[in-house]
Amino acid sequence: MQGSISQGTAPRQMKQRKTPRESPDISADPFRERSPAIARADLQLLGGRFQFESNSERLLRLVDSAYAGLPKHKFAGPIPRLRVRLELTTRQRPGRAGEPLAFRMLSGAGFLGGATDSSNFVAISARERAALVVVSEGMLRFAYHTRYELIEFAVFTLAARVQGLIPLHGACVGHGGRGLLLTGHSGAGKSTVALHCLLQGFDFVSEDSVFVAPATMLATGVANFLHVRANSLRFLARSADATRIKESPVIRRRSGVEKFEVDLRRLPYRLAPAPVKLDGIIFVSARHGATGSLLTPLTTRRLVTSLRSSQAYATNQSEWKAFERRASGLQAYELRRGKHPLEAVEALRALIWP
Repeated sequence: MQGSISQGTAPRQMKQRKTPRESPDISADPFRERSPAIARADLQLLGGRFQFESNSERLLRLVDSAYAGLPKHKFAGPIPRLRVRLELTTRQRPGRAGEPLAFRMLSGAGFLGGATDSSNFVAISARERAALVVVSEGMLRFAYHTRYELIEFAVFTLAARVQGLIPLHGACVGHGGRGLLLTGHSGAGKSTVALHCLLQGFDFVSEDSVFVAPATMLATGVANFLHVRANSLRFLARSADATRIKESPVIRRRSGVEKFEVDLRRLPYRLAPAPVKLDGIIFVSARHGATGSLLTPLTTRRLVTSLRSSQAYATNQSEWKAFERRASGLQAYELRRGKHPLEAVEALRALIWP
Protein backbone atom coordinates (compact mmCIF):
# COMPACT_ATOMS: atom_id res chain seq x y z
CA MET A 1 0.00 0.00 0.00
CA GLN A 2 2.78 2.40 0.87
CA GLY A 3 4.29 1.73 -2.48
CA SER A 4 1.07 2.46 -4.34
CA ILE A 5 0.46 5.63 -2.31
CA SER A 6 3.97 6.84 -3.11
CA GLN A 7 3.48 6.28 -6.83
CA GLY A 8 0.12 8.00 -6.81
CA THR A 9 1.27 11.18 -5.01
CA ALA A 10 4.41 11.73 -7.09
CA PRO A 11 2.68 13.64 -9.92
CA ARG A 12 1.11 16.13 -7.49
CA GLN A 13 4.52 16.80 -5.89
CA MET A 14 6.07 17.47 -9.36
CA LYS A 15 3.35 20.01 -10.13
CA GLN A 16 4.17 21.95 -6.98
CA ARG A 17 7.88 22.22 -7.98
CA LYS A 18 7.16 23.45 -11.55
CA THR A 19 10.06 25.51 -12.95
CA PRO A 20 9.61 28.72 -15.00
CA ARG A 21 8.83 28.16 -18.66
CA GLU A 22 11.95 28.15 -20.88
CA SER A 23 12.22 29.35 -24.48
CA PRO A 24 12.63 26.62 -27.10
CA ASP A 25 16.15 25.58 -28.13
CA ILE A 26 15.53 26.37 -31.80
CA SER A 27 13.57 29.46 -32.80
CA ALA A 28 11.61 29.90 -36.00
CA ASP A 29 14.49 31.88 -37.58
CA PRO A 30 17.72 30.66 -35.89
CA PHE A 31 20.08 32.13 -38.49
CA ARG A 32 18.20 35.44 -38.63
CA GLU A 33 17.72 34.98 -42.36
CA ARG A 34 14.60 37.14 -42.23
CA SER A 35 16.27 39.99 -40.37
CA PRO A 36 16.06 43.23 -42.32
CA ALA A 37 19.10 44.54 -44.19
CA ILE A 38 19.84 48.11 -45.13
CA ALA A 39 19.91 48.10 -48.91
CA ARG A 40 22.23 50.32 -50.92
CA ALA A 41 23.00 51.00 -54.56
CA ASP A 42 25.52 48.82 -56.35
CA LEU A 43 29.12 49.95 -56.78
CA GLN A 44 31.20 49.03 -59.81
CA LEU A 45 34.89 48.44 -59.15
CA LEU A 46 37.69 46.04 -60.10
CA GLY A 47 35.65 44.91 -63.09
CA GLY A 48 32.70 43.69 -61.02
CA ARG A 49 29.38 45.04 -59.85
CA PHE A 50 29.25 44.79 -56.06
CA GLN A 51 26.05 44.81 -54.07
CA PHE A 52 26.69 45.65 -50.43
CA GLU A 53 24.07 45.01 -47.76
CA SER A 54 24.28 45.29 -44.02
CA ASN A 55 22.45 45.53 -40.73
CA SER A 56 24.57 48.58 -39.86
CA GLU A 57 24.63 52.10 -41.29
CA ARG A 58 28.12 52.56 -39.87
CA LEU A 59 29.49 49.66 -41.90
CA LEU A 60 27.87 50.97 -45.06
CA ARG A 61 29.46 54.35 -44.42
CA LEU A 62 32.85 52.61 -44.39
CA VAL A 63 32.01 51.11 -47.79
CA ASP A 64 31.18 54.58 -49.10
CA SER A 65 34.38 56.01 -47.68
CA ALA A 66 36.38 53.35 -49.50
CA TYR A 67 34.64 52.90 -52.86
CA ALA A 68 32.12 55.64 -53.64
CA GLY A 69 33.09 58.00 -56.45
CA LEU A 70 35.62 55.72 -58.15
CA PRO A 71 35.90 55.32 -61.95
CA LYS A 72 33.78 52.38 -63.12
CA HIS A 73 36.39 49.96 -64.42
CA LYS A 74 35.23 46.97 -66.44
CA PHE A 75 36.73 44.27 -68.64
CA ALA A 76 35.40 42.86 -71.89
CA GLY A 77 32.31 40.66 -71.58
CA PRO A 78 29.49 40.61 -69.03
CA ILE A 79 30.12 42.36 -65.74
CA PRO A 80 29.91 39.81 -62.89
CA ARG A 81 27.52 40.63 -60.06
CA LEU A 82 29.05 40.11 -56.63
CA ARG A 83 27.44 40.24 -53.19
CA VAL A 84 28.98 41.30 -49.90
CA ARG A 85 27.01 41.09 -46.65
CA LEU A 86 28.40 43.15 -43.76
CA GLU A 87 27.12 41.91 -40.40
CA LEU A 88 27.69 43.84 -37.19
CA THR A 89 27.41 41.56 -34.17
CA THR A 90 25.49 43.12 -31.29
CA ARG A 91 26.79 43.31 -27.77
CA GLN A 92 25.69 40.61 -25.39
CA ARG A 93 25.23 40.74 -21.67
CA PRO A 94 28.19 39.13 -19.91
CA GLY A 95 27.48 35.65 -18.64
CA ARG A 96 28.24 34.30 -15.24
CA ALA A 97 31.84 34.51 -14.07
CA GLY A 98 34.00 32.01 -15.93
CA GLU A 99 31.52 31.45 -18.75
CA PRO A 100 32.42 32.21 -22.38
CA LEU A 101 30.30 34.54 -24.47
CA ALA A 102 27.23 32.93 -25.99
CA PHE A 103 27.44 31.60 -29.55
CA ARG A 104 24.89 33.12 -31.94
CA MET A 105 23.87 31.95 -35.37
CA LEU A 106 23.94 34.34 -38.31
CA SER A 107 23.59 34.41 -42.09
CA GLY A 108 24.15 36.58 -45.13
CA ALA A 109 25.00 36.45 -48.85
CA GLY A 110 24.01 32.78 -48.89
CA PHE A 111 26.21 31.78 -45.94
CA LEU A 112 25.07 30.19 -42.69
CA GLY A 113 27.36 30.48 -39.68
CA GLY A 114 27.77 31.56 -36.12
CA ALA A 115 29.91 33.80 -33.95
CA THR A 116 30.18 35.47 -30.58
CA ASP A 117 29.86 39.23 -30.26
CA SER A 118 33.66 39.54 -30.20
CA SER A 119 34.17 37.70 -33.50
CA ASN A 120 35.63 39.23 -36.67
CA PHE A 121 35.94 37.13 -39.79
CA VAL A 122 35.40 36.94 -43.55
CA ALA A 123 33.91 34.02 -45.50
CA ILE A 124 34.26 34.05 -49.30
CA SER A 125 32.78 31.81 -51.98
CA ALA A 126 33.95 32.53 -55.51
CA ARG A 127 31.51 29.90 -56.75
CA GLU A 128 28.56 31.76 -55.22
CA ARG A 129 30.12 35.15 -56.02
CA ALA A 130 29.47 36.21 -52.45
CA ALA A 131 31.22 37.15 -49.22
CA LEU A 132 30.13 37.51 -45.61
CA VAL A 133 32.02 39.97 -43.40
CA VAL A 134 31.32 39.79 -39.66
CA VAL A 135 32.46 42.74 -37.56
CA SER A 136 32.26 43.18 -33.80
CA GLU A 137 31.45 46.43 -32.02
CA GLY A 138 34.99 46.44 -30.66
CA MET A 139 36.56 46.13 -34.10
CA LEU A 140 34.35 48.85 -35.56
CA ARG A 141 35.98 51.35 -33.22
CA PHE A 142 39.04 50.96 -35.46
CA ALA A 143 37.55 52.13 -38.75
CA TYR A 144 40.78 51.98 -40.76
CA HIS A 145 41.53 48.38 -39.77
CA THR A 146 37.92 47.30 -40.35
CA ARG A 147 37.98 48.75 -43.84
CA TYR A 148 41.47 47.61 -44.76
CA GLU A 149 41.66 44.17 -43.12
CA LEU A 150 38.08 42.93 -43.45
CA ILE A 151 36.07 44.79 -46.10
CA GLU A 152 38.93 45.33 -48.55
CA PHE A 153 40.09 41.74 -48.10
CA ALA A 154 36.62 40.47 -49.05
CA VAL A 155 36.24 42.81 -52.04
CA PHE A 156 39.72 42.21 -53.47
CA THR A 157 39.65 38.44 -53.04
CA LEU A 158 36.16 38.06 -54.46
CA ALA A 159 36.89 40.21 -57.52
CA ALA A 160 40.14 38.37 -58.25
CA ARG A 161 38.83 34.81 -57.79
CA VAL A 162 35.59 35.30 -59.74
CA GLN A 163 37.27 36.98 -62.72
CA GLY A 164 40.54 35.04 -62.75
CA LEU A 165 42.64 38.15 -62.09
CA ILE A 166 46.23 38.01 -60.91
CA PRO A 167 46.58 39.98 -57.64
CA LEU A 168 49.90 41.83 -57.57
CA HIS A 169 51.57 43.78 -54.79
CA GLY A 170 52.58 47.06 -56.35
CA ALA A 171 51.44 50.39 -57.76
CA CYS A 172 50.26 51.18 -61.27
CA VAL A 173 50.30 54.43 -63.23
CA GLY A 174 49.56 55.10 -66.86
CA HIS A 175 48.83 57.45 -69.70
CA GLY A 176 46.61 57.14 -72.75
CA GLY A 177 45.47 53.64 -71.84
CA ARG A 178 49.03 52.32 -71.40
CA GLY A 179 50.29 51.38 -67.95
CA LEU A 180 53.40 50.65 -65.93
CA LEU A 181 53.45 48.25 -62.99
CA LEU A 182 55.69 49.51 -60.18
CA THR A 183 56.76 46.69 -57.93
CA GLY A 184 59.60 45.83 -55.59
CA HIS A 185 60.30 45.05 -51.98
CA SER A 186 58.82 47.00 -49.07
CA GLY A 187 60.60 50.28 -48.43
CA ALA A 188 62.01 50.55 -51.96
CA GLY A 189 60.03 53.73 -52.63
CA LYS A 190 57.07 52.60 -54.75
CA SER A 191 54.63 54.95 -53.01
CA THR A 192 56.95 57.93 -53.40
CA VAL A 193 57.39 57.30 -57.13
CA ALA A 194 53.63 56.76 -57.55
CA LEU A 195 52.93 60.01 -55.66
CA HIS A 196 55.13 62.09 -57.93
CA CYS A 197 53.77 60.41 -61.06
CA LEU A 198 50.30 61.39 -59.86
CA LEU A 199 51.39 64.97 -59.24
CA GLN A 200 52.91 65.17 -62.71
CA GLY A 201 49.74 64.22 -64.56
CA PHE A 202 49.95 60.43 -64.91
CA ASP A 203 46.69 58.47 -64.74
CA PHE A 204 46.59 56.78 -61.34
CA VAL A 205 45.38 53.17 -61.13
CA SER A 206 46.45 51.96 -57.70
CA GLU A 207 49.04 52.47 -55.00
CA ASP A 208 49.36 49.06 -53.36
CA SER A 209 47.28 46.35 -55.06
CA VAL A 210 46.99 45.79 -58.81
CA PHE A 211 44.78 43.19 -60.52
CA VAL A 212 45.66 41.98 -64.02
CA ALA A 213 43.61 39.95 -66.52
CA PRO A 214 46.22 37.53 -67.96
CA ALA A 215 44.56 37.17 -71.38
CA THR A 216 44.66 40.90 -72.13
CA MET A 217 47.18 42.26 -69.57
CA LEU A 218 44.64 44.91 -68.62
CA ALA A 219 45.29 46.19 -65.10
CA THR A 220 42.79 47.63 -62.65
CA GLY A 221 42.89 48.76 -59.05
CA VAL A 222 41.18 50.96 -56.49
CA ALA A 223 42.41 54.53 -56.79
CA ASN A 224 40.85 55.73 -53.57
CA PHE A 225 43.75 56.56 -51.26
CA LEU A 226 47.45 57.27 -51.41
CA HIS A 227 49.48 56.67 -48.25
CA VAL A 228 52.37 59.06 -47.78
CA ARG A 229 55.02 59.14 -45.08
CA ALA A 230 55.78 62.53 -43.57
CA ASN A 231 59.43 62.33 -44.64
CA SER A 232 58.32 62.06 -48.29
CA LEU A 233 57.03 65.63 -48.12
CA ARG A 234 60.56 67.03 -48.07
CA PHE A 235 60.52 66.83 -51.87
CA LEU A 236 57.37 68.98 -52.09
CA ALA A 237 58.61 71.92 -50.01
CA ARG A 238 55.78 74.42 -49.44
CA SER A 239 53.65 73.48 -52.41
CA ALA A 240 49.85 73.30 -52.46
CA ASP A 241 50.17 69.52 -52.83
CA ALA A 242 52.12 69.32 -49.57
CA THR A 243 49.43 71.36 -47.82
CA ARG A 244 46.68 69.05 -49.09
CA ILE A 245 48.56 65.98 -47.90
CA LYS A 246 49.23 67.45 -44.45
CA GLU A 247 45.51 68.13 -44.03
CA SER A 248 44.71 64.44 -44.59
CA PRO A 249 44.00 62.01 -41.72
CA VAL A 250 46.90 59.97 -40.34
CA ILE A 251 46.59 56.19 -40.17
CA ARG A 252 48.77 53.79 -38.21
CA ARG A 253 49.71 50.46 -39.76
CA ARG A 254 50.08 47.27 -37.72
CA SER A 255 53.84 47.70 -38.10
CA GLY A 256 53.60 51.01 -36.25
CA VAL A 257 54.35 53.10 -39.35
CA GLU A 258 52.22 56.23 -39.59
CA LYS A 259 51.16 57.70 -42.94
CA PHE A 260 48.90 60.41 -44.28
CA GLU A 261 45.89 58.84 -45.97
CA VAL A 262 45.18 61.12 -48.93
CA ASP A 263 41.73 60.73 -50.50
CA LEU A 264 42.44 61.12 -54.21
CA ARG A 265 38.76 61.42 -55.11
CA ARG A 266 38.54 64.82 -53.44
CA LEU A 267 41.59 66.32 -55.12
CA PRO A 268 42.31 67.53 -58.68
CA TYR A 269 44.28 64.49 -59.82
CA ARG A 270 43.76 62.11 -62.72
CA LEU A 271 42.29 58.72 -61.81
CA ALA A 272 42.50 56.17 -64.63
CA PRO A 273 39.01 56.13 -66.22
CA ALA A 274 39.38 52.50 -67.34
CA PRO A 275 41.80 49.59 -66.93
CA VAL A 276 45.18 50.26 -68.56
CA LYS A 277 47.10 47.79 -70.70
CA LEU A 278 50.44 46.99 -69.10
CA ASP A 279 53.27 48.13 -71.31
CA GLY A 280 56.11 47.61 -68.88
CA ILE A 281 57.14 46.31 -65.46
CA ILE A 282 59.36 48.46 -63.27
CA PHE A 283 61.21 47.03 -60.27
CA VAL A 284 61.79 49.94 -57.91
CA SER A 285 65.11 49.71 -56.09
CA ALA A 286 66.32 51.45 -52.94
CA ARG A 287 69.78 51.75 -54.46
CA HIS A 288 70.94 55.03 -55.94
CA GLY A 289 71.68 55.32 -59.63
CA ALA A 290 73.77 57.62 -61.74
CA THR A 291 72.18 60.85 -62.93
CA GLY A 292 70.50 60.34 -66.29
CA SER A 293 70.61 56.55 -66.14
CA LEU A 294 68.19 55.45 -63.45
CA LEU A 295 66.62 52.72 -65.63
CA THR A 296 68.49 49.48 -66.22
CA PRO A 297 66.92 47.04 -68.74
CA LEU A 298 66.30 43.51 -67.43
CA THR A 299 66.67 40.27 -69.34
CA THR A 300 63.65 37.99 -69.60
CA ARG A 301 65.20 35.60 -67.12
CA ARG A 302 65.84 38.40 -64.62
CA LEU A 303 62.30 39.69 -65.13
CA VAL A 304 60.74 36.30 -64.40
CA THR A 305 62.99 35.71 -61.39
CA SER A 306 62.22 39.13 -59.94
CA LEU A 307 58.48 38.70 -60.49
CA ARG A 308 58.43 35.36 -58.73
CA SER A 309 60.42 36.64 -55.75
CA SER A 310 58.30 39.76 -55.30
CA GLN A 311 54.87 38.15 -55.88
CA ALA A 312 54.82 35.07 -53.66
CA TYR A 313 51.02 35.02 -53.28
CA ALA A 314 50.29 35.55 -56.97
CA THR A 315 52.59 32.72 -58.07
CA ASN A 316 50.28 30.23 -56.36
CA GLN A 317 47.23 31.31 -58.38
CA SER A 318 46.03 29.06 -61.20
CA GLU A 319 46.34 31.91 -63.76
CA TRP A 320 49.97 32.68 -62.92
CA LYS A 321 51.57 30.76 -65.80
CA ALA A 322 49.44 32.59 -68.37
CA PHE A 323 50.32 35.91 -66.77
CA GLU A 324 54.02 35.07 -66.64
CA ARG A 325 54.09 34.20 -70.34
CA ARG A 326 52.51 37.52 -71.25
CA ALA A 327 54.66 39.48 -68.81
CA SER A 328 57.82 37.98 -70.32
CA GLY A 329 57.12 39.91 -73.52
CA LEU A 330 56.91 43.32 -71.82
CA GLN A 331 59.70 45.84 -71.40
CA ALA A 332 61.19 45.53 -67.93
CA TYR A 333 63.58 47.74 -65.97
CA GLU A 334 65.13 48.25 -62.58
CA LEU A 335 64.50 51.82 -61.42
CA ARG A 336 67.09 53.22 -59.04
CA ARG A 337 66.81 56.36 -56.96
CA GLY A 338 67.88 59.77 -58.17
CA LYS A 339 68.52 62.96 -56.25
CA HIS A 340 64.83 63.85 -56.58
CA PRO A 341 61.77 61.66 -57.38
CA LEU A 342 61.08 63.83 -60.41
CA GLU A 343 64.07 62.19 -62.09
CA ALA A 344 62.30 58.84 -61.77
CA VAL A 345 59.08 60.37 -63.10
CA GLU A 346 60.82 61.70 -66.20
CA ALA A 347 62.45 58.31 -66.81
CA LEU A 348 59.04 56.60 -66.65
CA ARG A 349 57.41 59.28 -68.78
CA ALA A 350 59.81 58.46 -71.61
CA LEU A 351 58.56 54.84 -71.62
CA ILE A 352 54.84 55.44 -72.25
CA TRP A 353 54.36 59.12 -73.02
CA PRO A 354 54.16 59.92 -76.76
